[in-house]
This record gives sequence, structure tokens and C-alpha cells, in this order.
Amino acid sequence: MEVRTNYVGFYLSICLVCAIPLSGQNVDPEIPSHFKLDIEMAARLRPELESQSTAAAGKYTAARLVFERLAAQVAKQSNAKITWHLRIVEDGRLNALSSPDGTVYVEDGLADLAGPSTGLWAAVLSHEIAHVVRRDWARRYLFEKYLASGGGSIILGDSGLPPAGTFSDSEKASADFGRFCQRMELEADREGLMLMARAGYHPDFVPALHHLLHARENVPNNASVYAMHPCWEERDHELSRAYTEASIDFEHRWPEWYASPGGNPPVVVFAEEPTIKKTGAQQWQVQIPMRCQNLAGAVEVVLRADGPSRGEHLDRVADAGDRPEARQLTGCTSPRTTVVFNVAGKSAGADAHWTDVYVVDAWGAVLARAVLPKIAH
Repeated sequence: MEVRTNYVGFYLSICLVCAIPLSGQNVDPEIPSHFKLDIEMAARLRPELESQSTAAAGKYTAARLVFERLAAQVAKQSNAKITWHLRIVEDGRLNALSSPDGTVYVEDGLADLAGPSTGLWAAVLSHEIAHVVRRDWARRYLFEKYLASGGGSIILGDSGLPPAGTFSDSEKASADFGRFCQRMELEADREGLMLMARAGYHPDFVPALHHLLHARENVPNNASVYAMHPCWEERDHELSRAYTEASIDFEHRWPEWYASPGGNPPVVVFAEEPTIKKTGAQQWQVQIPMRCQNLAGAVEVVLRADGPSRGEHLDRVADAGDRPEARQLTGCTSPRTTVVFNVAGKSAGADAHWTDVYVVDAWGAVLARAVLPKIAH
């Protein structure tokens, strides 16, 4: 069932722009009090979208309970009259989308990834709820109009070619639009983090979810599973202060973490970009800087060659079989731990194209992933 083709342009999955810096265009259009186009569009599309989705029930009961708790928290903080609904889209994809009318659609690939974890569900749903409360569809629409009327020379998404002499203006408008989309997503992340903290779900579930999704990507670092979002590493960097502020608020409200609705926070590993240094003929040193939160015990760092991230999704790292790999255990006890591998460019007589680093827990579940720069052979 191809649901995405029906509403990808209307909702928020719109920006494939990870490489665009977040500085620059900072216009934030004000939504006029009489503006109702977003609500009208949602009402027009609702019958079709509901026919292609189901209510969150059965194995998704935990999701419904989290959604209701988050929505109740919004009602305490806002005068907005929103009728909230949660729907599951059975298409196997890893995405979530929000409608201006208060309906959140979660594709079942992402729903199954969150599983019974109320904390992971809170990470998914708080972001989408923030989009609705902020009326981000209206903001995006008005920003497009701003670009069309003065900030840029053509309406973005026009299927025709720009007039002669306006290519540079069109390119600038596209870059400005990309920056706006990314800023909008990060703002929704920040507000979602604070919403989670107030509702009793530790903010560390947000980077934990991001890292799970990053580990499942089957493309290099220049695009994310959530296509409209900034890249995962950039999100970690941009949201670092927000993680801290939301965590402080959570700890103030829930001094006994285990007694909170989301329970204890998950183990979170931030794996920074690896560096590679040549140490001899076909000899290389790979350094992986990383830091861990909420870790009791050790994690294993796995360096893999020709990893499955190039062609299939990955949930956990098992034995490599014939695939070359190197492994190290670390307690990750320092604020910044660096794991070092000394590897050969060739292994067992065959080229070993070292491509990926995975950090896994004691059960082999992936906590973080990093992609290596290409090693020459």
C-alpha cells in the first residue's frame, strides 16, 4: 500500500537537504489569525488517509496510552482546541507524519521498531505533536509564499524550468527553503523534548531513537530515513543543549527515574566521525571517538568490512561469518572515549573494504553507527 504518495507533499516529509548549513535565512512568517488553509486541507484529505490507516490498538496499545498522556500534557500548557488521533499506516516504512487537524500517522515499520518501549514511542510522538501545536504546515506554506513573492523568484516545486537569468535566484530560494525546513524540524525536536520531560519520558529516548534509525539506513550519511530532517550527526550537535535542558527538567520532576511513566532512560552512545591514519603498507589505524550515557557495564565496538548497511537494514550485529571485522569491548567511562583499531587493507587474501562502525550492547543490539571514510587499496 503506497500511502506516502498521497500526502508527502502536504505534510512535512519534504526536504532532502542534509548538506545545507543551518545558518543563514532566519525568516519565520507569522500566521495570520484568519489563516485556515492548513485545517481545510487536512479536512479534505482526512477520509482518504483514514481509509489507508488503522486506529492504534492491539499491539499498539502502548503507543495509544503514550499519545494520550502527551496530548493531555499539551492541553495543560496550551489553549489550542485540538482533537487528537493516532493512526497506524501498514506499509512497512520507517516514518511518522502529522496532520494540522491533530492526527498523527505512524508507519508500521517505525511502530514495530518502537515496539513496547513507551520511551521510544514518546520520542516518535512528541515530535509530531509539536509540529501540530506549532502549525508547522502553515509556517512552511507561508514561507514558500514569502520566497515566491520576494525571497525567491519562482514558486518552489514548479514543474517548469525557471525563466532565463533566474537560476541563481531559484538556487538561493531552494537553499533558503532547505534551511527553513531543517530549522523547523529542530524546533519541533526541542519542543518535543520538553514535552516528553513534562509527561515523564526521559529525553534520552530521542537520541536513542535517532541512532536506531541511523543504524538501519541503507544509504551513506548524506540522507536520513526521516528525509525532511537534518542528518543524524548534525541533529545530535544542534540539539546537545536541548538534551541537557530537557534532562534537567525531567530529573526535577521525576527524581526516581524508574518510577516515571517511561522508566529508566536507555543507554545512549554518541559515536563521532572516525578518523583514519595510514601506518604502513596496507596498514591503517582507525580511531573512533565516542561517549556513552546511562551505561552500566560495557559495550562492544565492531568495525566491519562491506557491511550490510550498504544493502539491507540492520537491527543487530551478529557473527560476521566470512566478512572481515574487528571487535573491542569498552566501558566508555570517560567523557570522550577513543577506541583504536589497527587494521590491514587486505584480509584473508581478499580486499577488505572497511565501511562501518557499530556500537552494540551485550545482546548485539545496535546502539550507534558511524560510517568510515573510504580507505584506499
